[in-house]
Amino acid sequence: MSTPDLSRRGLLIAGGTAAATPVVVPAQAQPHAHGQAPAAPPAPHVWEFFTGDEAAMVSAAMERLIPADPESPGAIAAGVPEFIDRQLAGSYGTGSRLYRQGPFREGTAEQGYQLPFTPATLYRAALPAFAGWTRQNYGRAFQDLDQRLQDEVLRKLETGEAVFEAAPSSLFFETLLANTIEGFFSDPIHGGNRDMIGWKLVGFPGPYAGYVELVGRHNLRFDRTPRGIAQAMAEHAHHAAPMNHR
Repeated sequence: MSTPDLSRRGLLIAGGTAAATPVVVPAQAQPHAHGQAPAAPPAPHVWEFFTGDEAAMVSAAMERLIPADPESPGAIAAGVPEFIDRQLAGSYGTGSRLYRQGPFREGTAEQGYQLPFTPATLYRAALPAFAGWTRQNYGRAFQDLDQRLQDEVLRKLETGEAVFEAAPSSLFFETLLANTIEGFFSDPIHGGNRDMIGWKLVGFPGPYAGYVELVGRHNLRFDRTPRGIAQAMAEHAHHAAPMNHR
């Protein structure tokens, strides 16, 4: 990053999580947050969409887009690769909510996405192109490159300097970045944001539905332990359960 004292948390909040440049921190500055011991590793994920090699490649890319730093673990610890794998294997991947009638032609920037790919077909076209281009130009698989070269490759994808015949590399980068951010900040019920890593980083409390006790109180720091949809539903079910009377 060009401004060393600008934290990743500050970037994500100030930029609305929309910055396109990889958020890079030095490899030596990646301990666990606040000196905490690492959590127990989750059960191995059975890949539904990615092959093993594809999963290794995209996982390495996601970890450079949102790397671990002193404030928080990164994309891999947050379960982002598993989140995206499940999304691509489901209705998101098939584009079930996309309007997909032609004609498909290049549009203006204001018109947004104009290509016929579903998310799944975009990844299917771009992943082998990504792997092949990296091997051809760097002699190794992306996941085997050092972090400096990985960042260089990602920037070439972002700018379109990496030319893929199957799909625009810049479109693939844009989609990969968006999906990485979604997985980092989604509700944990969807498989990403493991241990609410993303929410804790930016101070988001999760879906608290009511704030009645705070009405009329101002200039207070709102500091609650994050909770997800599953916790909110369990709490609602507990309060809604009928009392047993003898």
